[in-house]
Amino acid sequence: MSEEKVYVTYVTEEGLKKLQDEYDHLIHVEREENLKELKEARALGDLSENADYDAARERQAQIQARINELEAMLDHYELIDTSKGGSKTVRIGSTVTIEFLDIHQEETYTIVGSTEADPLNGKLSNETPLAQAILDHKIGDTVSVQAKTPYDVIIITIK
Repeated sequence: MSEEKVYVTYVTEEGLKKLQDEYDHLIHVEREENLKELKEARALGDLSENADYDAARERQAQIQARINELEAMLDHYELIDTSKGGSKTVRIGSTVTIEFLDIHQEETYTIVGSTEADPLNGKLSNETPLAQAILDHKIGDTVSVQAKTPYDVIIITIK
């Protein structure tokens, strides 16, 4: 018998709230609206040539797929504690300032789970090559990032 691998979603409290809000909205608003659309489309008659019915069924499948995805995330999440601070090593939830040694530029990122990633706003997924490279390292460590074009960074601060 094969064991199914469970994928853990790392989220902050803010990210968890967003996932729960989206789930509630899909269940109580989107799905209900879709049921009305299906009922109205069925009332138009022949379902075999009913584009409105086909579109509503497609939307129903999309809504249900997202609900299933959110349920899996909400059933298997790990809350990132961003209140601890002061860690000596980089971990998920850390806010890290690094210097890219090739361009001598500093950037600050918070390491978050993939569902909350937003690199343009300083939220870096724990699954990116950069985050993977710096996890468990300390201030002052120089780390090689194995990307398409490898590069080196030095960890300046960890909060």
